Amino acid sequence: MITRARRVAAACLLSAALAACGTAQAPRAPRPASAAPSAAAPSAVPTRVPTLAPGPAGLTPVFRHGPRTGGRAVALTFDADMTAGQGARAAAGERFDNPGLIAALRELRVPATVFMTGRWAEQYPDQARSIGRDPLFEVANHSYSHHAFTGDCYGLPTMPRSRMRADVERAYAAFRKAGVPDPKPYFRFPGGCYDRRALRELTATGVTAVQWDVVSGDAFATDADAVARQVLDGVRPGSVVVLHCTRSAAPATERAVRAVVPELRRQGFRFVRVSELVGTAAGRR
Repeated sequence: MITRARRVAAACLLSAALAACGTAQAPRAPRPASAAPSAAAPSAVPTRVPTLAPGPAGLTPVFRHGPRTGGRAVALTFDADMTAGQGARAAAGERFDNPGLIAALRELRVPATVFMTGRWAEQYPDQARSIGRDPLFEVANHSYSHHAFTGDCYGLPTMPRSRMRADVERAYAAFRKAGVPDPKPYFRFPGGCYDRRALRELTATGVTAVQWDVVSGDAFATDADAVARQVLDGVRPGSVVVLHCTRSAAPATERAVRAVVPELRRQGFRFVRVSELVGTAAGRR
């Protein structure tokens, strides 16, 4: 997660993030050879969903927002963050989940995409399964460990290049074990940090990297009104908004969402999952 001290720097980084558009291709299901799906879980192969064609030199494509014309669609996305080393904190009572937020999205009938770490799914398997089996939501990959895929990424530990692909595949294995039936072939880099090397390492997984164009500022925020204002000021047609589904580090998110949703609907926006925006960008809709 983005630390409080570097929140301003995060916005600068995000403005320089790459975006790529292309034609749709059939997703390849990331699946480590050593990990068998749970006997109780449905097939690990995702249903056919839109992805983007590889970028220049065959690199993993990057999606930042949908088309600005043709409708007022917006995707709310929520990072369910937990690093590989936070188990002791969870055991001591720190809550990295936010069931109240998920309940609010259901109450408001807001489709959303949850970018989940594998470690989060292991800590909260019942919630991961519930989210994954709810047609209102889709689950996507936020790595297993929430370690950075580049150096100098908001103080996150750095993932060695040799382990990048395995970390993504390990997260999909954790989703299957938790009972998530159809995780999508979308990946969000921890901290939003990536470079050409990281994009190259993930090419074989078949994922589309999903960034964002609206930073909610909910990480470590306690002022829900300020978070709501930042979202409302930034949203445009096709926007992807990044928020968090982590009670201890984003305690104001549920209240902010309850303010944002009716106002955006009043303005004529409709809420969609990331897959719909990717499909529009890829010419699938």
